[in-house]
Amino acid sequence: MSDIQEKIQQERQSAREICDLEGATSGECAAAWDTVEELSAEAAHQKQKAPKKTSLEQYCDDNPDALECRVYED
Repeated sequence: MSDIQEKIQQERQSAREICDLEGATSGECAAAWDTVEELSAEAAHQKQKAPKKTSLEQYCDDNPDALECRVYED
């Protein structure tokens, strides 16, 4: 996840530089900020993916017959 955060920071800096050179209303500036927005959306999407399993859940997936993994119904 840190890789995408680093990429977002790089693209954000690049967008600022482009907008300073080309102007805030230029197409290049808009495209640069679109890239930042797309990367930010991807980072948010990755956070929303299924949460990691706990160590007990992983253990029970590997050892479904273990005593710790029994499920009792009422």
